Amino acid sequence: MFEELKEDINAFKERDPAAKSSLEIYFLYPGFKAVRMYRRAHKHYLKGHFFRARLISQKAARKTGIEIHPGATIGKRLVIDHGTGIVIGETAEIGDDVLIYQGVTLGGTGKDVGKRHPTIGNNVMISAGAKVLGPFKIGDNSRVAAGAVVLHEVPPNSTVVGVPAHIVRQNGVKIEKTPLDQIHIPDPVQQEIDKLEQRIKLLEKAKGDRENNENI
Repeated sequence: MFEELKEDINAFKERDPAAKSSLEIYFLYPGFKAVRMYRRAHKHYLKGHFFRARLISQKAARKTGIEIHPGATIGKRLVIDHGTGIVIGETAEIGDDVLIYQGVTLGGTGKDVGKRHPTIGNNVMISAGAKVLGPFKIGDNSRVAAGAVVLHEVPPNSTVVGVPAHIVRQNGVKIEKTPLDQIHIPDPVQQEIDKLEQRIKLLEKAKGDRENNENI
C-alpha cells in the first residue's frame, strides 16, 4: 500500500511543476484525493459491496468535483491535474501513466450494453474538456487535444483534435497540413454566414448581368 501511495505522489511531482512537496500533494491535491478514494471504493466494488463503494465515490465527488465510478479499472500512476468536472464511467479502463485534465468525460453513448465506456492505453494524455464516448480504445502514447470529442478508436502514438476528433499526427508524422492549434479554432457559424454572403454576391452579379443583357 505504501509503495502504491509513494508511486502516486511521485507521479504527481513529475507531471505537475507547481507541486512543491509530498505533503502538499497528499493533503491539498483534489486529483490525488480522488484517485486514493477511488482505490478504496474499487476494493469494495470487487467484493460486491456496491452501496459502500458508491458511497465512497460520491463522497469523493462532493469533495473534489471528480466523479470516478468504483467499477472503473484504473492502472498505476494516474495523474488528474486540477480535475474539476471529470467523469469516468463504470466500464472505463485506464492504463498506466495516464494524465487527465479538468472537464474530461470518459463516457458512453447510451446505445451500448455491457462494455459501454472507453479503454485508455498506457501513457495517454487527455487534455481539458475532451470527451471520449463509447467502448473503443485510445492507443498507447496517444494525445487527445483540448475540447476534442472522440467517437472512434484511436491508434497508438496518435494525436487527435476536433469535433468529431480526427488524427492529425501518427508515429511522429503529420497526417494533414493544418497545424495543431487548440486556441484559434474556426467559428463554424461564421463560416456558414460567409458562405451565404458569397452566394448572395454571386446571385446579385448573375441578376445584374442578365438585366444588362436585356437592356442591350
